Amino acid sequence: MSADDELSLLIIVLDTNPIWWGKRALGEAEQFTLSKCIDAVMVLGNSHLLMNRTNKLAVIASHTQESRFLYPGKRWAAADPFGEGGPSMESNCSGSKDGKYELLTAINDAIAEEIKDLMTKTDMKGQQTETLLAGSLAKALCSNVDINKMNKDLKANQEIKSRILVIKAAEDSALQYMNFMNVIFAAQKQSILIDACVLDSDSGLLQQACDITGGIYLKVPHMPSLLQYLLWVFLPDQEQRSQLVLPPPVHVDYRAACFCHRNLIEIGYVCSVCLSIFCNFSPICSTCETAFKISLPPVMKAKKKKLKVAA
Repeated sequence: MSADDELSLLIIVLDTNPIWWGKRALGEAEQFTLSKCIDAVMVLGNSHLLMNRTNKLAVIASHTQESRFLYPGKRWAAADPFGEGGPSMESNCSGSKDGKYELLTAINDAIAEEIKDLMTKTDMKGQQTETLLAGSLAKALCSNVDINKMNKDLKANQEIKSRILVIKAAEDSALQYMNFMNVIFAAQKQSILIDACVLDSDSGLLQQACDITGGIYLKVPHMPSLLQYLLWVFLPDQEQRSQLVLPPPVHVDYRAACFCHRNLIEIGYVCSVCLSIFCNFSPICSTCETAFKISLPPVMKAKKKKLKVAA
């Protein structure tokens, strides 16, 4: 099958947790800010689109309060949202800058405007401080379904290959464990690769996602060099990666998070009805409220003594 017969969709999920990025900008000497990270994401997206004329791109911001499409945004045409132009392209393009392709200019401007609007409307007084990563991955899977529906007029031998790249900044949220695992298995069933580029502490959930779906997990050793790692490791597709020398696979932490305390455990109790995991035994499942029969030791009945009657 030729390269023109393959439609490659790259969905980038960017962690825009304002609390983590705010601490990073204030507490580090090198000051790798969110703005620099977005610039690297734009370069990766532009490079992906330039690799082949049939390539598609989507960028999702995973925030503490919502998951939003940075591209295609609200202003993009609903009939042609994944970057092939259309009637609304002319209105969205601000013209070529320094000889840049107009489509890339429009995409970069759309991402910049959406991220600015997202940060402006962020309510820092909210109690939600964890990144809604599971919801963002679910939205990425839905966008993959949408592009399949929209491309009914594809050639009979044309295929759509999708992959998701997660750029993770904040720590994992054990509260999202079940939703996260459901998304992973849904991606595996749809043959969608999940790649992970982790900026800070390791993510056990993303390690499992990459191992199950066949993606690459990479913790960036030097954050200012993020762009080089994105172009080296995550720009090539699955077929091209076999011809490259890539970082070795990491040890996968397959521990599960208990539903009672959200701690990672190796041995625990599993509900036979809803498969909830607990670190301590409970006679009633707190998730589905199923009551379990507890097998107690048999009660020894006392033998009745026979009375002897004197003759």
